[in-house]
Amino acid sequence: MLAEVPRVSVVMPVHNALPYLDAAIESILGQTFRDFEFVILDDASTDGSTERLRQWASKDRRIRLLEESRNLGPAVSSERVARAARAPIVARMDADDISYPTRLSDQVAVLDDHAEVGVVGGLYDIIDGRSRKIRGAEAWRLFQPASIPPFGNGPLMYRREVFDRAGGYRRECEFWEDHDLIIRMSAITRIMVVPRAIYQVRQSAVSTRFASEQLRVERALDLMYRARDRLDQNQSYDDLLNAPRSTEKVDPRVFISLGSTALWDGGRPRMLKRLLQRGRLGLNYRSLSALVWAGWAGLEPRSLRAFIRLLLLRRNLRATQINPTDGPVAWAAVSPPGNKMKTARMKTRSAREQRRRAAEGRAEDRRRIA
Repeated sequence: MLAEVPRVSVVMPVHNALPYLDAAIESILGQTFRDFEFVILDDASTDGSTERLRQWASKDRRIRLLEESRNLGPAVSSERVARAARAPIVARMDADDISYPTRLSDQVAVLDDHAEVGVVGGLYDIIDGRSRKIRGAEAWRLFQPASIPPFGNGPLMYRREVFDRAGGYRRECEFWEDHDLIIRMSAITRIMVVPRAIYQVRQSAVSTRFASEQLRVERALDLMYRARDRLDQNQSYDDLLNAPRSTEKVDPRVFISLGSTALWDGGRPRMLKRLLQRGRLGLNYRSLSALVWAGWAGLEPRSLRAFIRLLLLRRNLRATQINPTDGPVAWAAVSPPGNKMKTARMKTRSAREQRRRAAEGRAEDRRRIA
């Protein structure tokens, strides 16, 4: 006889997640919300994570462990473990991160209160490899360009039916499969974000991007930035996914993205040489900012971290003035790929009109909560 279906399935792919795996698991098992199963996929780990997961599964019946004999990679392992979920609500967890104790209850409450909402994200703190908080929740992310979701895989919760309708994770979007999924889900459902930290994202050498083969990650992130450029122009990027992969130079922003992990883990990113060799440089702001960032990070990372913190503080102060509420905030992508009707409509709107409509939606949310 099958066990009763829980309200929530927490899903977590794992590949070589020691020494942070125990903390990630404990943060889920210690949730104030209790009606969940914990589906964990070991993606052919080689660092002892497999044995540690077997120990955890033997101690707690809520854990359902799946094991792969060959490494699937981040996108396919995310899809595999998500499809194994039995509950109508699915919460994602990353194996080197930490969920705050009320994370699940906070997100489930949003779904319970808003039947039209199919996805709930949350803001997050950033911690380093020694579990020190190095950046707090960043409310400005709720108002950043709408081609960039304000959260990724870690603090993601969704209704399973929305995931199925969106088509799940796509292999072609490896290393940014979470943002691609969220963009596509925004085309078919309303998305809300808990505007406070419910999660901790870790910046460390265990990070999938940091630990994976460099050229492969560079190409993947270059595709991500090209897709974002398409979205900012209200265009679909689906045709880019199956186009021949170029071996030529990549977007300069790739090296800021890759170097940020080392920077916030307290290291000294050495990206300038690689940027000069592989970056698609030109006489433009992207190239200049990447060159300044890479040079600064390599010479004096401590002062760069301080400077970035000041910029983030300013952005957060402005964001809290725009939306001084603790209630969930609506978020929508500019133009989800594949939604031709929505794309056509949004092409006729100016950026100012989009911001006005978003502000009106947030005001309505506050009135409903009040």
